[in-house]
Amino acid sequence: MSRIDPSATIHPSSVVEDGAVIGAGVEIGPFCHIGPDVVLLDRVRVKSHAVVTGMTEVGADTVIFQFASIGEVPQDLKFKGEKSRLIIGERNRIREYVTMNTGTEGGGGVTRVGDDGLFMASCHVAHDAQIGDRVILVNSVAIAGHCVLEDDVIVGGLSGIHQWVRIGKGAIIGALSMVTADVLPHALVQGPRAELDGLNLVGLKRKGVDRDDINQLRGAFQMLKQGDGSFRDRAERLTDDFDSAYVRAMVAFVMGDSDRGFLTPK
Repeated sequence: MSRIDPSATIHPSSVVEDGAVIGAGVEIGPFCHIGPDVVLLDRVRVKSHAVVTGMTEVGADTVIFQFASIGEVPQDLKFKGEKSRLIIGERNRIREYVTMNTGTEGGGGVTRVGDDGLFMASCHVAHDAQIGDRVILVNSVAIAGHCVLEDDVIVGGLSGIHQWVRIGKGAIIGALSMVTADVLPHALVQGPRAELDGLNLVGLKRKGVDRDDINQLRGAFQMLKQGDGSFRDRAERLTDDFDSAYVRAMVAFVMGDSDRGFLTPK
């Protein structure tokens, strides 16, 4: 039997399968389908004609708009029907025709979306992706399998992120970009075959980052562009020349595991 809180409202044309858990204040509009392993936490709203299926948990106050498909199996030929999950955080806005898939055994088994995200119409979040808090995906963005998007990332419309790519905290990707390598925290990336084109200075200022931290980030970015040794060698030396938590976070990102290499300053 489904566990449906008595304060939830479900349109009579919708199907809620046995086993689903529906929290307090949930609203399910007409012609929706909620699968047997779905958990909708308090005050989730699912608008008309949306499908939420698979082993999917949707956090409180999230809104799923019309015709979204949430929790379907991965678009991965290696997927053999194994149990995997999709976990969505709180207060997300998941717009029309968005698709989010569950994970795969080979990728850890969980696709995860943080809190307070905005996923505009027709975006795709593939299997095993790890999406941070306050992420914005503009219309028709495609996030491939195993990608990591840290907090406060913005991806411009019609852009694609290659599988296994990591995008660091606060980075911004311009529209119509194809990103095939890791992106530094707070970086600005744009172009049909995306290139690292500086820092996301507008985003840093909007978030109230101290001017000294911004200046140190700019200096660190310039040092990454030139000097002896490999890109990682230059990044490692930054800790000797700068005293900023933002620079240290950038160095930690570069020194972390990377399956795709990095977009480097030109």
